Amino acid sequence: MWLPGILSQQGVFGSSNIAIAHFNSPYVSVYPWVAGFGTKYSDPASLPSGNGNGVAFTTAGDAIAVAHNLNPRIAAYPWSSGFGTKYADPASSLPANSNGVAFPAADDAIAVAHNSSPYLTVYAWSAGFGSKYSNPATLPADDGEGVAFTTAGDAVAVVHANLPLVTVYPWSAGFGTKYANPAAYPPFTCFDVAFTTADDAIAVAHGVTPYVTVYPWSAGFGTKYANPASLPAFGASGVDFSANDDTIAVAHSNSPYVTVYPWSAGFGTKYSDPASLPSGNGNSVTFSANSGAVAVAHSTSPYISVYPWSVGFGTKYSNPASLPAGTGNGVDFD
Repeated sequence: MWLPGILSQQGVFGSSNIAIAHFNSPYVSVYPWVAGFGTKYSDPASLPSGNGNGVAFTTAGDAIAVAHNLNPRIAAYPWSSGFGTKYADPASSLPANSNGVAFPAADDAIAVAHNSSPYLTVYAWSAGFGSKYSNPATLPADDGEGVAFTTAGDAVAVVHANLPLVTVYPWSAGFGTKYANPAAYPPFTCFDVAFTTADDAIAVAHGVTPYVTVYPWSAGFGTKYANPASLPAFGASGVDFSANDDTIAVAHSNSPYVTVYPWSAGFGTKYSDPASLPSGNGNSVTFSANSGAVAVAHSTSPYISVYPWSVGFGTKYSNPASLPAGTGNGVDFD
């Protein structure tokens, strides 16, 4: 995971790594990224135990975590130009399929959104899993689908499958009292959540129109922003802001599978679709650290599509020589 707002040397020069969580063994694939895919890194010696649903690097880029669908439902590895030996599983296991994973900027915790109560689990993190933090006093209402920390690390948000569909807590080495729900709920199950770098807005991707909902954020939800004039084409599963907060991207079902808008305390006019579309339903979307690329994980081969980004889509980068093994469900740049 990149640290929003602070460009590392890798970010400035366009060199980093890109990870895709996917169906089918090895469940996670990672490639060097330098304005295009490099040769896929060797798979981890000990694989995640089931389909990869979400993936995240630490801010420091020294670890990578994969949320997956079979026990122990979360796998984490040291990362240094390749996978190290898998960290020991957490002592307190997760109760059901894991769907999303996130580290805060300080890399001192790891949050996992999952099916079954308590729907969101957070562990201390220090080169491995520490003790599980106590559950929040008020739990999310149903299956946890996606999770995100603010840049400041002072709040953690989870999106889920029942009203209020998005739940946010203060965070300071543990859950604070749940923030009040937004006045206008998203309309259906939410699958992904993202904060701006400045922590002044929170976006959720969801299954029915308008498919993306954004609120001002200032230690609580503000009044929902107006919907974009041109909506995504169908159910949305992924959302992300660029590092400089001037763009918002939505991954969704139905062509064009990814939709991007200018962002300035509200949606601008939709950018033109890429000339070469992703080949199937968009499940996850993310910008690179320097906002110079936008990546979409999707449902059909090649399962990952990446485009140059500069106030619009550039020509799609060539596919990796060795493709992910199945449906791309999550994507992250370090």
